[in-house]
Amino acid sequence: MAVITFMSDFGTQDHYVAAVKSGIIRVNPALNIIDVSHDIQLFDLSHASFVMKQVYRDFPKGTVHLIAVDSVGRRSDKYLAIKVAEHYFICPDNGLISLITDQQPTIVVDINSLLENKTTFPAKDIMAPAAAKLCSGSNIHEMGKPVEQYIQLIGRQVKATRKEIVGNVVRVDHYGNLITNIRQQEFEKIHELNQQQGFSIRAGREVFGKINQFFYQVDPGDCYLIFNSNGLLQIGINKGNASELLGLRRDAPIFVQFNQ
Repeated sequence: MAVITFMSDFGTQDHYVAAVKSGIIRVNPALNIIDVSHDIQLFDLSHASFVMKQVYRDFPKGTVHLIAVDSVGRRSDKYLAIKVAEHYFICPDNGLISLITDQQPTIVVDINSLLENKTTFPAKDIMAPAAAKLCSGSNIHEMGKPVEQYIQLIGRQVKATRKEIVGNVVRVDHYGNLITNIRQQEFEKIHELNQQQGFSIRAGREVFGKINQFFYQVDPGDCYLIFNSNGLLQIGINKGNASELLGLRRDAPIFVQFNQ
């Protein structure tokens, strides 16, 4: 079954989400539209890229991901169709794709380069029809002019040596969990180099010396550290809000030090 995922910063109080979906089903009513989230913080590329990065690989190859975040407001707005890692992305030319994946796209085209009319609602009038046509079998090479230059951004990078890993909180989720960019694979590699000696993890004023496997291994109200289902170090509180209790927000530094 052909699938389009849809993510936006539109919220759910207005008609915008439904209007974009109408632009899709006008092209092909048989398409399956999966909502990822419409509560992305306004214009927040970091939030949008984090959410999409965690989930897009779970969909079948060939899925079209429509991302309408920070989608208007520039004089030179372009809207792109991108093929990368056997998935397709329809998004503004605002750097999102470079934050979602490190892989280089196979092809990037400007989907509004062949349109003469302007619109104040490009997600509905440009991006939605393009996503629907692409998901219905149209060739991406025929959907616009190839683009050689497009905006690329660099996200927060982990710094790692044999002695320590320095990362950041990249997302505070709905539960107040602090999700970092420190990956389990990288942690285990350095831990092994240090012959699995002890380690300490500092988050704000708190220092931890253990990583749990499950949430329930600590009592309600206590802090835990786990590597979550996406392989990222996560700091939380069982039945509580770690962000509020520890006073940490997005971009807060997290330090992992290994005993030598």
